[in-house]
Amino acid sequence: MLTRTFAHGRYSLANQVLSGRLQAASLGVAGQQERHATTEASLKRTPLHDFHIAQGGRMVEFAGWSMPVQYKESHISSHFHTRQHCSAFDVSHMLQTKVYGKDRVKFIESLIVGDIAELNDNQGTLSLFTNAKGGIMDDLIVTKTDQGYLYVVSNAGCSDKDSAHMQAKLQEFKAAGHDVDLEHLEESLIALQGPSMARVLQEGVCDDLHKLTFMNSVLTSVFGIQGCRVTRCGYTGEDGVEISVPPGSVVVLVEKLLANSEVKLAGLGARDSLRLEAGLCLYGNDIDETTTPVEASLIWTIGKRRRQAKDFPGAEIIVPQIKAKTQRKRVGLISTGPPVRQHAPILSPDGRVIGEVTSGCPSPCLKQNVAMGYVEASFSKLGTPIQVEVRKKLVPAVISKMPFVPTNYYTGR
Repeated sequence: MLTRTFAHGRYSLANQVLSGRLQAASLGVAGQQERHATTEASLKRTPLHDFHIAQGGRMVEFAGWSMPVQYKESHISSHFHTRQHCSAFDVSHMLQTKVYGKDRVKFIESLIVGDIAELNDNQGTLSLFTNAKGGIMDDLIVTKTDQGYLYVVSNAGCSDKDSAHMQAKLQEFKAAGHDVDLEHLEESLIALQGPSMARVLQEGVCDDLHKLTFMNSVLTSVFGIQGCRVTRCGYTGEDGVEISVPPGSVVVLVEKLLANSEVKLAGLGARDSLRLEAGLCLYGNDIDETTTPVEASLIWTIGKRRRQAKDFPGAEIIVPQIKAKTQRKRVGLISTGPPVRQHAPILSPDGRVIGEVTSGCPSPCLKQNVAMGYVEASFSKLGTPIQVEVRKKLVPAVISKMPFVPTNYYTGR
């Protein structure tokens, strides 16, 4: 997504991987094998699971799925390859949904903050599911297709919650006589991200990718595979697409992509550091049901018409915040010294706690530590000096603009 999230979890990916290493080190060999077998048996698998293992993928539990965190190359190598060439990510764990019926736009707008009615055919937008208290239940992309349905992609870790939320509203709409229906898809989803994406993919599609701009979508064949939806979007800050493909053909698609030397596989480790450099939120870390779109600096997701009508969940709380401001705000941080991690306290220059870090990592591109978190609004101005507590020591930091690394979305200009 534009601020697309790929999973929900209490900890950042870096912390989850580190935790996994520490747990493995504390177990005997027999204990490790038993735990691994039990975990693997209970995890969901994408159609590329065996392919990942054959390619040297290191599999970890993520949002209830067995997913590759990295391959034979280091996470840093994958990060730079994506910035300089392009990488293929398996994001088939995301929830894909079609919304049908003449009342489909009214239905989806009853759940989210975006203005879907104003979209052109085959154009999409990032939006937010909100609750009655103004909290963010999830972020999602909604595309208004010209095939008579809305195409919705939301997060793996929220899939059960999102599905139940949509189904409950569906029953309410149908009981009121509205024409709407849902279909949760089994399609795989591949993200091809990086500056050489268009050159690589153009070899496999008849459509002119120069005409497919950021957040637009086309239903087409890809390397001879029929029925693929290609959407120009992603979660790295680079030019890229997400390709929804029939699960029985996804291995063929990835093999076709990898036949080009520009393309390498990348895992969730690189995905996490790339999205953080791009200033993109991870649901469950940087946004959740305790944060509003205004606090999260996501006001732009709220359509102008929707603000005026106040006809989305939590509008009575969210809309007044736009003018009145909020007590806290999501900001970017750059620091020196040891890396800043999630839950680290943020302090004022005089040592008072003013907020908390929600995501952080060393930036491979900047060679500095980057993070985001929430601070009291009076400390949110760019350039404001602050401190962050790391391992019981205070390190200097400064409030910085996001994205930390400039984005390269393709707008056709």
